[in-house]
Amino acid sequence: MSAAGVLLLAGGGHSHALVLKRWAMQPERRPPQSIILINRTSTALYSGMVPGLIAGLYQRDELAIDLRQLCDRAGVAFVEAEITELNPQQNWLRVRDRPALHFDWLSLDVGAVSRPSAIGMPIKPLEASLTFLEREDPWDTKPLRVIGAGAAGLEVVFALRRRWPQRALELQQRPGQLDPTLQRVLRQARIALIDDDSQPRGPSLLCTGSQGPAWLATAGLPLDPDGRIRTDRCLRVDGHPSLFASGDCAVISAAPRPASGVWAVRAGRPLANNLEAACRGEPLHPWQPQRQALQLIGSHLDAAWAQWGGWRLGPSPLLWQFKQRIDRAFMAGFQRPAAMADAAPMACRGCAAKLPAQPLAAALDRVGLGGQPEDAARLDDHSGLLQSMDGFPALVSDPWLNGRMTALHACSDLWACGAAVSSAMTTITLPLVSAKEQQELLVQTLAGIRSVLDEQGAELIGGHTMESRSATPVPASLGVQITLTVNGDSPQSPLLKSGLQPGDALLISRPLGTGVLFAGAMSGATKAADLDAALQTMTCSQHTLLEQIEPMRDGIHACTDITGFGLLGHLGEMLQNCPRLTIELNGSAIPAYPGALELFERGISSSLAPSNRAAWRWLEGLVQLQQTPSAALLELLVDPQTCGPLLLACNREAATQLTQSGPWIQIGSATAGHE
Repeated sequence: MSAAGVLLLAGGGHSHALVLKRWAMQPERRPPQSIILINRTSTALYSGMVPGLIAGLYQRDELAIDLRQLCDRAGVAFVEAEITELNPQQNWLRVRDRPALHFDWLSLDVGAVSRPSAIGMPIKPLEASLTFLEREDPWDTKPLRVIGAGAAGLEVVFALRRRWPQRALELQQRPGQLDPTLQRVLRQARIALIDDDSQPRGPSLLCTGSQGPAWLATAGLPLDPDGRIRTDRCLRVDGHPSLFASGDCAVISAAPRPASGVWAVRAGRPLANNLEAACRGEPLHPWQPQRQALQLIGSHLDAAWAQWGGWRLGPSPLLWQFKQRIDRAFMAGFQRPAAMADAAPMACRGCAAKLPAQPLAAALDRVGLGGQPEDAARLDDHSGLLQSMDGFPALVSDPWLNGRMTALHACSDLWACGAAVSSAMTTITLPLVSAKEQQELLVQTLAGIRSVLDEQGAELIGGHTMESRSATPVPASLGVQITLTVNGDSPQSPLLKSGLQPGDALLISRPLGTGVLFAGAMSGATKAADLDAALQTMTCSQHTLLEQIEPMRDGIHACTDITGFGLLGHLGEMLQNCPRLTIELNGSAIPAYPGALELFERGISSSLAPSNRAAWRWLEGLVQLQQTPSAALLELLVDPQTCGPLLLACNREAATQLTQSGPWIQIGSATAGHE
């Protein structure tokens, strides 16, 4: 059992990223308590390379620190959610649309936001301002004005000149703020210098300084005039011994430094030292940050200035090359070491953890339970009542999200029968941790399950909890296992897997590829953006598809959901009692999640895929591909799915209506086979 207590890392800023990197590389340093990182996005942008991103020199993934992957390596649970409130007296952090997170120690590295202004798009948060710039027309005749001529404003306006060689640009300074050398470079770059605060004639970008997030102001913490949290030299919040803060949201009271990525990076090691000491009950160590920091500021050409306090050198191409080397080396430090990437693949979680089809079928036959499989069972004497059961080991380390996905996956069995979910019961097995942590894991898990049921007007009517007797994983939240029994009502006869008819069109409701994406994530091969895209779809309920299906129910002859056995395995179940039918699949029409096919091409697959490949035998007879399949497509056909798509067979009229009014894609058709 791990040491009691929870260390909550709020925010994925540079300091926390470096702390996680340290624990990933040196796991013996990681505190023995349960540790959670919460951030509003799964990646954090390295600020030193943002101007290069704006200029078009970098792709976004080149400067995006993959926090989810970093947490996996460090043995830390990751929660993607937006923080809305902090109560340091009662030790909880409230997040949007889910239960509060409780903590024993809290470290804040939540960054800063631009100071509010009546005009201009704030440069921070970066995600919103980057989207704003992507939507701007490079040929717009109206000038874009950068308001603020500090280091950030200068870098941004020069980056914009490189991005848009022809568009009119303006930089608004305080009167006399910039010296003649900088003014000359601005003129050479055709950037107009504005000395007043006149109303911009076009869009504007606000780079006039930053402050702490608004919710910090209501937390009762000691703040400086910019809303930054005051700490001592140990990075401990003044008057709050179990709270720490660093990065742009914090300032050392006895050694104030401006908000800057330089000091956020420098704070990484002392923060890690003191978090480790605090969790182990050891003395803390004060940190004295340097008084000045070297700033390298890029120009619109391949050159940069070096600035140290009031001293400046450049612009120089050598300094630009030096800056690029520093930035790329910083990001390279977050890549998974080759030894870890090449390690033996781990067993996959989610629905990929189910028993392979062959031993399952053999066991069922031996006890007289073989026959045509269906997604749900109709209860005797209750013709409209259906019941099903599903569950799996935790797929992700966020217990709320895991509860939601498990519930969605279980409900899918009833949706595949055309039934609306009315109630559910659950069995939850919790890891062997302290009672307080078990309570928090149970709260988050149940809330995730209820988020799915509430959307459908269904109830959680009961359940059971157990404590695991197996070794507790790190993080402990991966030790949560959920099983759900779901009940539903079907006003008509339920849709079955076995009702295929000649001429039926085969429609699928969402892409395939979740198995390989999560398998790749365990080795660091899956791109953060690709996993984010898959999770966004996976966590959306498909119960609304029943409303589309109902008006044309008579034209729908069979339906199932694609789960652990993959598309081919479930097609095989649909064909099991239809020997005179053949299915023709259009491989080019089968949708895949972004990144999935690329991972297959690299030889990555789910740990359930080898046994699922037995379903390729269907391609030798009853299932025909219209094109010669690629190796990646063959793997996609047997990839195990969690929260996968519905697959239905319907007549052409229903197919036309469904593909025109919903997410459905036709991937094939059923034809009469040969005698």
